[in-house]
Amino acid sequence: MSTRLDGRVIAITGATGGIGRALALDCARAGARVVLIARSTAKLRLLHAEIETLAPGAALMAPLDLEKAIAGDYDQLADAVLAQYGQLDGLVHCAALLGPLTPIEHYDVPTWCRVLHVNVTAAFVLTQVLLPALRRSADASVIFSTSAVGRQGRAYWGAYAVSKFAVEGLSQVLAAETEGNTAIRVNAINPGRARTPMRRAAYPSEAIESLPLPESLTGPYLRLLGPDGKGITGQSLDCQAK
Repeated sequence: MSTRLDGRVIAITGATGGIGRALALDCARAGARVVLIARSTAKLRLLHAEIETLAPGAALMAPLDLEKAIAGDYDQLADAVLAQYGQLDGLVHCAALLGPLTPIEHYDVPTWCRVLHVNVTAAFVLTQVLLPALRRSADASVIFSTSAVGRQGRAYWGAYAVSKFAVEGLSQVLAAETEGNTAIRVNAINPGRARTPMRRAAYPSEAIESLPLPESLTGPYLRLLGPDGKGITGQSLDCQAK
């Protein structure tokens, strides 16, 4: 299967860490132009410089704090994408907050709201403002990153698990709304266990070096973003075999 993305414009949230960063680099290597969406401008500059060495001119920095962004910030990003590229061929949601692993009975309410906002509401808003750019593509792909705890509830995973259940639902609703009347396909991917800071925070005693590197898990994302993903929509897939 081909993972070439020549000429495609792909926006990635959480682009400076974990799977988002690995995917941004691989998209650039595959010939895509990449819109790098993340909170830290300093980290964005470092990633942008790295991509410049691989594919000069292939990356656009788009600083956006999903926790604090207001409507005008989202609109400004969408306007910048249309002004720079005229369309968007892919949108991948990798940004997420873990929050504490604690019983529902003791879960801090403001933290609950913060996790749900970043993981679900911000993803919804960003997708909504970018839909006009996605509609201009002849073959657009939206991918939501999900989790096993968003398919089967697990004790103590609190707002993170609930947010991932919501992400699965958001993906399914949008897939149903766009299938057959647009060239947009919408899917969810569970990357599974990975050597990332979030995984370390969730499992501090785990031997992190035993887990797959993020760059080994980008294949399913690349295939759904490219021509091999055409016709695939409304699915919830796994990067790793169970």
